Amino acid sequence: MLLREVEYVKPPSLAEALTTLAGNDGARALAGGQTLINVMKARAASPDVLVDLNGLDDLKGIELAPDGTLSIGPMTTYAEIIDSAEAKARPILGVVCSQIADVQVRNRGTVGGNLCSNDPTNHLPPLMAAIGAELTITGQSGERTVLAQDFFVGVYMTAVQQGELLTRITIPAGRRDGFAAVTLGVDGTCIVNAAASANGSLRIALGCVDAVPVLIEAESPAHVREAVRAAKLRPPADVHASTEYRAHLAEVLAERAARQAVER
Repeated sequence: MLLREVEYVKPPSLAEALTTLAGNDGARALAGGQTLINVMKARAASPDVLVDLNGLDDLKGIELAPDGTLSIGPMTTYAEIIDSAEAKARPILGVVCSQIADVQVRNRGTVGGNLCSNDPTNHLPPLMAAIGAELTITGQSGERTVLAQDFFVGVYMTAVQQGELLTRITIPAGRRDGFAAVTLGVDGTCIVNAAASANGSLRIALGCVDAVPVLIEAESPAHVREAVRAAKLRPPADVHASTEYRAHLAEVLAERAARQAVER
């Protein structure tokens, strides 16, 4: 289906992008376009103005601080994460980004787009929640930073409000992480996924089982399944999996991700 007529704007600065977004309730930010354009083709979304962020260098790049902290611009693509020497300070980032869709999508899709769309089947929301990322949101009145587990508020909904943009992703130092997923085919979306980070105790985030990533903690991989059961998950059912099957996968994948983190 062809797109309906839409105004296209490519602002030369972050300030102008924020002004355009704040001044039009029907404006939407365009990152890699791998989700938004397809949604527009299906007429599930019909923005009046597309604000293309691809010319904003302030929203790109990967920086590694001396203490191992990573700062990632939201317009950084999955492929750039995979190829980045700096991102290898947190190896799980490249591991997970290499599992997202196919080469074409990885070359165009962006980290910020994946997070801000907050599709419950996406790979990155549970990963960011598990590793304790901090997300900086900027508007005309200034910026604020929220923890990843507070960034995701509902299906396709985040803490980013009208007239605001995600402008930075800050990831603490660490190397002991794991990720496990069951997908629809090799390049398909996730049926259930789980990310884990080991830093003393285990911190695990489950995806595809609720509107937002579900966080649990466990003392060791041997305690993970019990912790998942204690969360009393009631995942949605669809043509791909029943509620019971998704709940079972959550236990299996959480333990698998936890063991990866501990053994890494």
